[in-house]
Amino acid sequence: MALSASTTLPYDAATLTKTYTDEGFIRSLSEHVGGSLVSLEVAGDISGPFTLTAVRSIPTDRLPDVAKKLVGSSLTVTQKENWEAPAPDGSRTAAIDLSVGGVPLKVSAVQRLVVVAEGTRTDVEGTVSSAIPFLGDKIAKAAEPMIGKALTIQAAQAGKWIENS
Repeated sequence: MALSASTTLPYDAATLTKTYTDEGFIRSLSEHVGGSLVSLEVAGDISGPFTLTAVRSIPTDRLPDVAKKLVGSSLTVTQKENWEAPAPDGSRTAAIDLSVGGVPLKVSAVQRLVVVAEGTRTDVEGTVSSAIPFLGDKIAKAAEPMIGKALTIQAAQAGKWIENS
């Protein structure tokens, strides 16, 4: 399944990068969707290339019943982001791989923080796939809009986090 989402926030890319890597923000975002942050590691200085690895526990209450039967009441989601150094204008790009413990569901995406007149546009494009026989397409189709919605939630929460910091 193809994944594509975009949103614009009135902040520069450096401010968004700082927010998207802040443990307090990531913990708050995880809790906002009913989950919890298990661990976070940021390897490297965020002013250059760096890698972020976040492990979250996420409830499955919004998944289709068929998926809940397979995975139980919660999932462990590992999100690894490999960020490039900023471009001269401050724009950034990250390769994102998301895996779900115990479930053959994989998300591979590219997130771009693009400097625009209004601030920074966040674009995410990628794919969602599942290798479960007979059910893989259904699970990927169900997961795809949820992942797109996650970007919208992240952006809204980032705006609130920045305003309250």
